[in-house]
Amino acid sequence: MIEMDAETFDALVTAELDLLPDAMIDGLDNVVFVVEDRPEDGSLDLLGLYDGLALTERDRYGVGELPDRIIVYREPHLHTCDDIEDLRDEVHTTLVHEIAHFYGIDDARLHELGWA
Repeated sequence: MIEMDAETFDALVTAELDLLPDAMIDGLDNVVFVVEDRPEDGSLDLLGLYDGLALTERDRYGVGELPDRIIVYREPHLHTCDDIEDLRDEVHTTLVHEIAHFYGIDDARLHELGWA
């Protein structure tokens, strides 16, 4: 387990987001990235969540829609990881995983690709 305050973790998430390929990020439309301490149920099992409507499910999506959210949970990451490198890798994987959900890629396919 690692100890890290919210501000430092937020900076780490931002740094990992900046390292993702432009092709992955450029297609994100009306999506915000959020860091929260824990999921609503308080568990430490969930590392991230895509809260929105995947591109593959959008038939009409117009101006004025609330943004989709990609949430990265700080405490579950810190609980799961043993060192800072492990934490960076896990945050990177979580970001890719949740962005993939935006593009309509499900968990089964993510497992096949090694991102789940």
